[in-house]
Amino acid sequence: MPVYRDEAVVLRTHKLGEADRIVTLLTRQHGKVRAVAKGVRRTASKFGARLEPFMVADVQLYEGRSLDVVTQAESLGSYGAAIAEDYASYTAANAMVETADRVTESESSLQQYLLLVGALRSLSKLEHGAALTLDSYLLRALSLAGWAPSFLDCARCGAPGPHLSLVVQLGGVVCADCAPQGAPRLDTATIDLLGALLTGDWAAAERTDDSTQSKASGVVAAYTQWHLERGLRSLQHVQHERRAGA
Repeated sequence: MPVYRDEAVVLRTHKLGEADRIVTLLTRQHGKVRAVAKGVRRTASKFGARLEPFMVADVQLYEGRSLDVVTQAESLGSYGAAIAEDYASYTAANAMVETADRVTESESSLQQYLLLVGALRSLSKLEHGAALTLDSYLLRALSLAGWAPSFLDCARCGAPGPHLSLVVQLGGVVCADCAPQGAPRLDTATIDLLGALLTGDWAAAERTDDSTQSKASGVVAAYTQWHLERGLRSLQHVQHERRAGA
């Protein structure tokens, strides 16, 4: 059977039998791969530790009939332990990998792989707030998947912005002529924050207050769940944590 190597980030794992584990990987070159890691639950082996969620590894696999088999794994990014130590980072990371699992359902994307690895690395180092990091990741992941939102010009007719009415079903902000009756209006600070998160302008994003960040998070959550068509289970825990910390 053909053997291949690739870089991969672990999205999730499931127990298989008494000693094995099924791992879902987002790889750099081969897209999403489901594979068996044999014997990793018998002992606290380094091999098993390298195949935990949020870890990035150089893996060797061989092709199986239904599932591939992981034969080697060398750590490239040990982000799991650091992320697990911070609850906000942990819930954000779970929402990220669930999103990555969904948006790469049908095809591979090097850009999605690099985006996810960068976001997990940032979470593990606490470079920015976990909620801001997650919201930025979600907007960028959706953009790469073909659902780029507009936070300046009208998402429906292209009329130059800025505009303050926002309709997630139409793809972002809309002008007065395109806005449905009763369309919600946001303040300029929230619209600007959404634009900063989409473009990675962290200096601007981190100058905003908690209220503005909370409003932006609500928009991002609604936009994400609309385009993914069914809710993200892990996002519910993120939202609960935000309410608890408010």
